[in-house]
Amino acid sequence: MFYPNERIALFIDGANLYSAARGLGFDIDYKRLLDHFRGKGTLIRAFYYTALLEDQEYSPLRPLIDWLDYNGYAVVTKPAKEFTDANGRRRIKGNMDIELAIDALEIADKLDHMILFSGDGDFRRLVDAVQRRGKRVTVVSTMRSQPPMIADELRRQADQYIDLETMRDTIGRSHSDRPAPAVRNDDDYDYDDEDEDELDRPARA
Repeated sequence: MFYPNERIALFIDGANLYSAARGLGFDIDYKRLLDHFRGKGTLIRAFYYTALLEDQEYSPLRPLIDWLDYNGYAVVTKPAKEFTDANGRRRIKGNMDIELAIDALEIADKLDHMILFSGDGDFRRLVDAVQRRGKRVTVVSTMRSQPPMIADELRRQADQYIDLETMRDTIGRSHSDRPAPAVRNDDDYDYDDEDEDELDRPARA
């Protein structure tokens, strides 16, 4: 349900997409993802949102962020907060919902179709607001992970829902591919989004 003359934009909740892909057991190839949607219409923008620790000498996210920034993505970041939970586990709290929502509403009049990569139910109101401006909204997430990543209210609100699992062969990264910037090595951290507690999942970018 994509039309060749559509103006489209991607809005990627980095933490949510990472968790969804990890739950399905594959890595995202962001070059293939961008190329795929460039073939669906006129791609106006591809936004990627993530929170970063400012005082960390080296962030495992930095190679990915730098690659995205130089290869067609508009990267939006803000400082994340690190804390230790009751179990002594280091956790990072960084919610990008407001930044994503503001950007989506600001650019909505220049689009025909918004593609949201997130399963966060908090985005239902944003999807509704964009739809009331006469735009179509596709949500990409997954019901096939354990637990499912997509909130039911968001899936119902979207004009179209695409399960990330069905895109595995299209945007997944093969181990035979050239080294990709999406490799992470930060399992010492839990990324926590207090607004996603109802889905009981870690949030990572």
